[in-house]
Amino acid sequence: MGHFFDSDTEVTPGADGIYNAEITDRWTGLHGRPLGSYGLAVGMRALARQMPHSDPLSVSAYFLRPIEVGPAETRTELVRKGRRMSFGQVTLSQGGEEKLRAVAAFADLPDLDGPASSFGDAPQLPPPDECVDPLADLAIPGITLLDRVEYRTTEVPGWLRGEPGTSPTRDFWMRLRDGREPDPLALTFLWDAMSPMVLEIGRAPSTTLEAAIHIRRRPAPGWLACRAATRHITGSLCEEDMGIWDSTGNLVAQSRQLTLLTP
Repeated sequence: MGHFFDSDTEVTPGADGIYNAEITDRWTGLHGRPLGSYGLAVGMRALARQMPHSDPLSVSAYFLRPIEVGPAETRTELVRKGRRMSFGQVTLSQGGEEKLRAVAAFADLPDLDGPASSFGDAPQLPPPDECVDPLADLAIPGITLLDRVEYRTTEVPGWLRGEPGTSPTRDFWMRLRDGREPDPLALTFLWDAMSPMVLEIGRAPSTTLEAAIHIRRRPAPGWLACRAATRHITGSLCEEDMGIWDSTGNLVAQSRQLTLLTP
């Protein structure tokens, strides 16, 4: 049996670096539209077809317009091929309008492995089966993402109980619900597959303008331990940082996104 993430990010090659895709309604978020990071994962799958190295290493993406359900076209370009890494860019368009643009470095991640030092703490979470499913008793119509991704937290977040707190940060477990194991391509989507942290303090949802995603290594199978936090809100703008650790405790991805708060 295949997995939804693989079938829903599949691309069909055309000519001259063009790939066609079908954006489905299975990855919609709080705004009722497919997540921009889902569109980014489609673009990264297309770009990977052009790259001489196997894994996305660093991705810088701009989200120009909302992604919609329906056909999409990606245009890819290999910008530079190096010995240890290569660089490329991709755009995703729908109906003649460019929806996102990304530049990425690719590498073979095992070739970059070696001794590691960490000067930041990983989330200290109980095992997933000792945590709670924060959405177990909650139905949110129109957010199909919740059918694709599952979460575990030490307690139900205050904003879901109608009791927002004072700290826009959270540690939690996350994985794809149908059993698909994490890999670097999935990480280019999962960095944004959770509720905006500003909801923790009672603010309205935000929309991503720009994001940088760094893949540090190929993740081991199993749940992913995550920490997301917003530290600064200036007018209608805020940043959101995300760290992702695999089931063996290794840091596998980091992201920072600049978001626009919804009025």
